[in-house]
Amino acid sequence: MTNSKLAIIGGSGLYEIEGLKNPKWKKVKTPWGDPSDKILNFKYNGKEVCFLPRHARGHKISPTNINFRANIDALKQLGVTDIVSVSAVGSLKENLDPGTFVLIDQFIDRTFSRTKTFFDEEIVAHVSMAHPTSVGLANACENALKQLKIKYQKGGTYIVMEGPQFSSLAESSLYRSWNADVIGMTNMPEAKLAREAEIRYTTVAMVTDFDCWHPDHENVEVQMIIKTLMDNAEKAKNMIKIVIENFESEVKKNDPANNCLDTAIITNPKLMTKKTKKKLKNIAGRVLFKK
Repeated sequence: MTNSKLAIIGGSGLYEIEGLKNPKWKKVKTPWGDPSDKILNFKYNGKEVCFLPRHARGHKISPTNINFRANIDALKQLGVTDIVSVSAVGSLKENLDPGTFVLIDQFIDRTFSRTKTFFDEEIVAHVSMAHPTSVGLANACENALKQLKIKYQKGGTYIVMEGPQFSSLAESSLYRSWNADVIGMTNMPEAKLAREAEIRYTTVAMVTDFDCWHPDHENVEVQMIIKTLMDNAEKAKNMIKIVIENFESEVKKNDPANNCLDTAIITNPKLMTKKTKKKLKNIAGRVLFKK
């Protein structure tokens, strides 16, 4: 497959990678409002890449208030075909200690205050989320982690909570009973919207703490999380460099994100107005404006 373009969504420090060529912060307008921040466009070893700080530079946006639709629309406008989401998470398993990376393959969405679809007005679409992440992108990340000898787990379930507060002990215990692996606040509806935009998506979850279920780690503190994040930042940046160079060779022709809108839109085309189709042009123009 050709013409793939990678985007990294993650924390503010991840774009400080040595060797970036022509880095430029670009403001992108979308029909859904402003993205979290300007988007950094750069070249690394000849490959064009985008970086979007999910919470804005300086971490100014709470998880609930992230404009996920604008973020995904902006990346789609820039030609992004693949997203690696780098996310801080709490561990729900004894063996996933702080510093471990988890390549997520499933989500449980427990958020309740976020708009989760581009298709919420006039045009209705139902995409499959049975397999919400890209096997090819996960393989590219795994290859990088192996080269770097970083402790990781291939496969895992990510509970996405609303936040911004951390879990109660009862909640943490409930999620452990569901056999979930990690918990965080940011990858939903991000993953759902990426699927609607036909962008391949995977999550590299970096464990920062044990959540509150662990008797030796009852209180999750921001300072503790930041320390582990700083320790992980160099690992993540080195992983990203390798993924940029190799991800295209792992992209699968049968990835569930590829052309998923072909069978998702259920609304009678005769009932679609020009206004709504225009709003969805960046996301679904391929199917809405077929000749």
